Amino acid sequence: MAGVSIDWTVPWLALHRAVGEPIGQQVASGVSVVDALNQALAAARLGRQPMSRCFVDQEALPPGEPYEAFIARTSSVPTRNNAHDFFNGLMWLRHRQLKARLNALQVEQLERRSPGDRVDNVRGAVRDALTLFDENAAWLQAPSALIDALQRRDWTELFVKRRALWSEARLELFGHALLEKLMQPRKSITSHVWVVPPDVADPSAWLAGQLSAEALAAKPWLPLPVLGVPGWWNSNEQPGFYDDASVFRPSRQNLKTGGPTA
Repeated sequence: MAGVSIDWTVPWLALHRAVGEPIGQQVASGVSVVDALNQALAAARLGRQPMSRCFVDQEALPPGEPYEAFIARTSSVPTRNNAHDFFNGLMWLRHRQLKARLNALQVEQLERRSPGDRVDNVRGAVRDALTLFDENAAWLQAPSALIDALQRRDWTELFVKRRALWSEARLELFGHALLEKLMQPRKSITSHVWVVPPDVADPSAWLAGQLSAEALAAKPWLPLPVLGVPGWWNSNEQPGFYDDASVFRPSRQNLKTGGPTA
C-alpha cells in the first residue's frame, strides 16, 4: 500500500479523519500498515484509551486456523499491507467494542461446528450476516421522515423532497470493504444500513449491545446507495441522477403495487 494516498476530505471519511489521516500519511510514506496501526495503538494507550488487541502480519495466522479464532485466542489481528486491511484496522481502533462483539459472535458460530467440518463449508446464515456487517455496514440516525422513506425505498422522497432534512442526519460508514470501494467512487456502491435511535449518544456501543444471532437472522438492515446522500457526491445534484433503477431499486412491495420508484 506504500504510495497510496487517501483523500480524507471526502464526506464519508469525515468521522474517521482525526484517527485515520495520520496513520494513512505514515502508510503513504512507506510505513507498513501493521507498523502504522500499532504505532497508533501505542499512542492511544498513552492517551488512556486502552485496547487489548494489536496488529500482526498475515503470516502469523497458522495454516488452517480460522481468522476469527486466531483473533480471539491471541488478541492479535492478522493484517496485510493493503487498503482493505488498513480500513479494517482503523475500525478496530475507532470501534473496538463493536469489532470485538462481531469477533465473539463469529467464534461462537465456529464452536458450533461438528468435528471435522471445514470452516469454509459451514459458514451458515449467521456467519454470512456477521461478515456482511463487518464488511459493508453503516448506521444512520435521522429524522423519522427520512427513515420512513428509506424503509419504503422511496428514493424521490428520501433524496429529493426531503433533501434539506439530511442536515439533521448522521450517517457513519463502518464496513471496511465499503470504505475501500469508495476510494474509487461509483454510483452503485451500496451499504447495509442499521437504523439507530436519534437519542443514542454512542451508536457503535449501542449496536454492540444489539447484535446477536437472533437479531442478524431477522436481517434488519436497509440498502442505501451512499453516494446518493446529499452533499456526499456532486453528481447527485444533477437532474435525473436518482432515476437509475439499477441503483435506486424499488422495494418488492412497490413493484407489486406500482408505488414510488425514483
